[in-house]
Amino acid sequence: MLLAKVLGSVVADQHHPGYDGYRLLMVRSDAGEDVIAVDTVGVGVGEQVLILREGNGVRQILGGEPPVRSLIVGVVDEVMES
Repeated sequence: MLLAKVLGSVVADQHHPGYDGYRLLMVRSDAGEDVIAVDTVGVGVGEQVLILREGNGVRQILGGEPPVRSLIVGVVDEVMES
């Protein structure tokens, strides 16, 4: 899993029909990597989120469709240093 910040929406006029009803968002991980992720929780620009990037876990959440690599699974309220 990755911590990331939502940068904005991704808009495409052609997409897999399995994406109907989901928003695609551009996020930047704490490591500086930009990733397109499917939003399942209704987040907004600037929010810190938790990204699942493990194929089997993503398939289990979405039921196998659409083909997805990165999925937003939670909103992070606070990160505490230990």
